[in-house]
Parts: sequence; structure tokens; C-alpha cells
Amino acid sequence: MRRATPLLLVLAGCGAAPHADRPEPRRAPQFAVAKQRAAAAAPEGRWETARVLRPARLHAAPGGRVLARLRPRTEFGSPKVVSVLRRRDGWLRVLVPERPNGRPAWIRAAATRPGAVDVSLHVDRSARRLTVRKDGRVVRRLRVAVGRPGTETPTGRFAVTDKLRTHRADSPYGCCAVALSGHQPKLLPGWPGGDRLAIHATPQTSSIGTAASLGCLRATTRDLQALLRIVPLGAPVFVSG
Repeated sequence: MRRATPLLLVLAGCGAAPHADRPEPRRAPQFAVAKQRAAAAAPEGRWETARVLRPARLHAAPGGRVLARLRPRTEFGSPKVVSVLRRRDGWLRVLVPERPNGRPAWIRAAATRPGAVDVSLHVDRSARRLTVRKDGRVVRRLRVAVGRPGTETPTGRFAVTDKLRTHRADSPYGCCAVALSGHQPKLLPGWPGGDRLAIHATPQTSSIGTAASLGCLRATTRDLQALLRIVPLGAPVFVSG
């Protein structure tokens, strides 16, 4: 298992803050990448993905302006697997955390290996519920905490980028986290962490089922461990309500 470099609250809105305007700083948690299943040689699935095999440029349009560069691994050390929205003449339109919410970009298909997944996540903010579907069938439903008023969990389509385990019993992420491609645009003044969204466990189990976080989704340890087993990298995540 590859260990990731410790990162200071790179997942947004995951720890508790005693005051809305003064988030409590926390020590940097340490993550390790959860074990990944081997990719199928001939991928089959409803949702297309792509594994980035080498450094690649991210373009505003096929052959257009360069927006950023992608590496074969994420900042946590996971394989870089992106959700593919469209193909066009050797190019892929993809969802990546290097771009703002709702702003996909293009990469050359030649820099990737094609994949596909059958698992998708569907979050209903108003019901505080996350539903996992596989081949269109519901395989798990779980209660989640969502962003509180002022730091609501953003809506839209995102994708799973990393499956992570922590190494601290007092981690604000609990046992583990599923990092997403999305960002929290409504950061509190003075927030010491980053803006990435995630689904994670929590020591504050009483918050599950309420609007309590700074944007992330919180669930029980049992549910997060199930998500690590069920959900592949690149799986789409739809947030509504």
C-alpha cells in the first residue's frame, strides 16, 4: 500500500468548528491510499473513465488553450482516474479537480487507458441520503450529514478521485474518506484547510443526518468502509436537492 504525504486539511469542510466564523485549526491528518482492484482488460460499464498514464495537458477545447497539467497520480498518491463525459476525434472531455465545479476540460485520449464503471453515487441533500447504484440497481443507502446553511454542499456532477484511510484515531475524517473532484466555493474566512469535497467518516456521529458540515458529506464508519469496497475510482457522483 502506498502511503501519501501528510496534507493539511486538503478536504474541505470536514472538521468541526466550535464557532461559525472561527474554524478550529487541526493537526495535519495522514492518509494512505486504500487498496485498489485491478482494472479489467476489456472494460465494460455505463460510465466511461480513463486512467492517465503519463503527464498530460488539460485543454479548454480539443487542441485549444492549455489550462493545466495532469500527472499519472493524484496529490494523495492514487492512480489518476478521470470521469469521461464525451469523446471527440481522439480527445476526451473529463471531470478533474484541477478545474472549478461544472467546468470540464479536454485531454488527449492517447495519454490514457480506457475504463468504465457500473457504480454511481446519488446524493439527495434535502433527504440527507446517499444512494449507491450498480447496474442501475440500488445496492446501498446511507444517511449522511451535509453542508450547513452558508456552506451548503455544492450540487452537480462530480467523480471519485481517491479512496483513503487515515492513521489517527482522532482524525476529523474518522477511519477513511472518499475524495471527490468537486470544490467548496463557500469557504469560511480564515479556514485553514483546502476546498476539496469528500465523503468521510466522523467522530461526530450525532451530526449524521443533519446539515452540519462545511461542505463535505459525513457517514458512519461502517458505511465508509463499505464505500471503499464498492466504489471504484472515477465513479460519477450526482448531488441534488
